[in-house]
Amino acid sequence: MHRRVLWLLGFVGLLATAVVGVVLASRQPEPVTAAGHTGHGGGGPAVSKASPVTLSADAARRIGVTFAPVLSESLAGEVRTVGMVVYDETRVTTVAPKLDGWIERLDVNISGAPVRRGAPLFAIYSPMLVTAQEELLLARRLAREVAAGTPDAARGASELVESARRRLMYWDIPAEEIAELERSGEVRKTLTLRAPTSGIVIEKNVLQGQRIMAGEPVFRIADLSVVWIEGEVFERDLSAIRLGQMVTLEFQALAGVARRGRITYLYPTLNAETRTARIRVQMPNGDGTLKPGMYATIRVATQGTAVAVTVPRSAVLATGKRTLVFIKDATGSLIPRDVVLGRASDSRVEIASGVVPGDTVVASATFLVDAESNLGSALGGMGNMPGMDMGTPAAGSRGAPPPAPQDMPNMPNMPVPGTPTPSPRGTPGAPAAPRTPARPPGSTTESPGVHARHGG
Repeated sequence: MHRRVLWLLGFVGLLATAVVGVVLASRQPEPVTAAGHTGHGGGGPAVSKASPVTLSADAARRIGVTFAPVLSESLAGEVRTVGMVVYDETRVTTVAPKLDGWIERLDVNISGAPVRRGAPLFAIYSPMLVTAQEELLLARRLAREVAAGTPDAARGASELVESARRRLMYWDIPAEEIAELERSGEVRKTLTLRAPTSGIVIEKNVLQGQRIMAGEPVFRIADLSVVWIEGEVFERDLSAIRLGQMVTLEFQALAGVARRGRITYLYPTLNAETRTARIRVQMPNGDGTLKPGMYATIRVATQGTAVAVTVPRSAVLATGKRTLVFIKDATGSLIPRDVVLGRASDSRVEIASGVVPGDTVVASATFLVDAESNLGSALGGMGNMPGMDMGTPAAGSRGAPPPAPQDMPNMPNMPVPGTPTPSPRGTPGAPAAPRTPARPPGSTTESPGVHARHGG
């Protein structure tokens, strides 16, 4: 029994040694060429470490593999991105009173309300406004009294009137309100502030009866007669974008309607996280159909139709670490080939290096072919792993003799499972008689089970 346990422990240790060898072999770095690429090739196109794949016509048809030639053709590229309608920042106005006071009446009390330039927004009570009104009326009374006096006195009184009038105007009190004050000659408790521009109230931060401080923003008004459409362009497409370039815009809310606009600004910075740069298209919006927050598709046609080597978009497989296509050689094998991409259109993509016109590439089911290629590469490399002998049957498998005890390290004279244990009397296959210690005369004979429980 103890020998069998020792044999099992030795077999487990041998198996662990083989597993460690496999792991260490899988972590060995690939050879690096002088150009800094892994692999064994020198010049020429880089070849993926995936193995070639051979498929019969029936197998290719069953998994949907199709082929397409590599062409040399004129490629009219297009940069397409998603944009959003936003406010024209130059047409957004903040209404912030220049004096402290209380809102006695609120004429515009909802967000989103349209307003016209000069329309009343709210009536405000302020002690400073009351004082300024009294000063204006007092200056006018003084000017009337000294009108028949010396020219210097009349000129001084007139300057006081203009000063009091100018103070009210600097506080954004409309000229109509000041004229009504001078005509009536009565101080009013509240004065009305009016909208400085036409547009939509996009923000309202005040309620009726609320006290406000000087400079506190109470309204934001946006003029939507002109809007911006801002989009993000990937870093690789920036070379095709220029200031003043015409673009085509399509809006989900305006199905079937395409509008034309012009790029008015290219932001000078790049987003470090998304690797994109922002572009701006300015568009008129007199009818108000374009609303801030709408999504738009921006299409920028790249100029120039230079001849390029192209393949279908579906032929290119980007795995994150490499970009490859599968080439069909003369024997019908599918060879993986690393490629460098260039410009792209809706259906074709330029290959800067890796293939030549006349080659045949896999145009569909590329992912399945790549999976088969990687599987073949993984299985093909098992024979070179330490401790793995793929050419001979594994020890103990069907049809192979079990290893001899003397061939196992650190396990001398260990019995092999399935072989008879030699008998002490020399009879093959006969079990050895249990050794029973001698007992003194008169002692009681115990049963085997009782003897085992006492540790004998």
